Amino acid sequence: MDFKPFTESLQRDLKETHINTSNKIKRANRAIRLCHALLTVFKKKISNGGFASVEKEIDFFKNVKTIPSSQLIYYNHIRLFELQFPKGNIDVQRKFIKKRLNRINDFYLQHIDFGEYVELGHTHFDEQYFTRKYLDSLPLVSTSIYFHDPEFNTPKDLLLAEFRAFNLFVSFLKNRLIDKSKSFQENQMEFNNHIKLQWTSTKVALTELIYALHYNKILNNGNADIKEIAMAMQKIFHFDLGDFYK
Repeated sequence: MDFKPFTESLQRDLKETHINTSNKIKRANRAIRLCHALLTVFKKKISNGGFASVEKEIDFFKNVKTIPSSQLIYYNHIRLFELQFPKGNIDVQRKFIKKRLNRINDFYLQHIDFGEYVELGHTHFDEQYFTRKYLDSLPLVSTSIYFHDPEFNTPKDLLLAEFRAFNLFVSFLKNRLIDKSKSFQENQMEFNNHIKLQWTSTKVALTELIYALHYNKILNNGNADIKEIAMAMQKIFHFDLGDFYK
């Protein structure tokens, strides 16, 4: 059967959901339901009809089923991310995002051989990876089971869906990380533009403060040099020290 109309309809529905649903968790929930519904339809079609050839079976599990299953995995991660995202300060949020990125890197390293197979467009193991008859000889490989049925899975189709989902999720996380960095930079600019602290004592007094901060090793774990501290203090207090070493 022709699966293309089903996947195209899903992609239109996901796009419409993204446009019309501003709440990220509601958007993810809606997308998850859409993907799960299509996978249910596919499962019924496969159970009733089967495939005319090995090539058709490979194409379905490698190129068709992975469209809804990768989106299902992606939006599951989006939903979990938004539910767990810390409401604290920006540093805590950035650490949270970087931790998620590190987990994905661990996933890529764990499956580096299969990742190379996918990235290079190899096909020589497609029959073993993307047909159901090899499930007994090759274990079902996946970090999580999102939609599992022995008659509806091959040894690697879910793993391929995870690769595609994580590629999307990495882009999502990087954009969130950039947003947080921008927010920090914008806050710094706002601070510099609106907070006017003017040093009104002597150059000697400010220089002594700079040397005190340096010798007590309280900035950058003691690794900040005198010049770095001096430049920062001059900027904060809108004050020109001149030759502060002298």
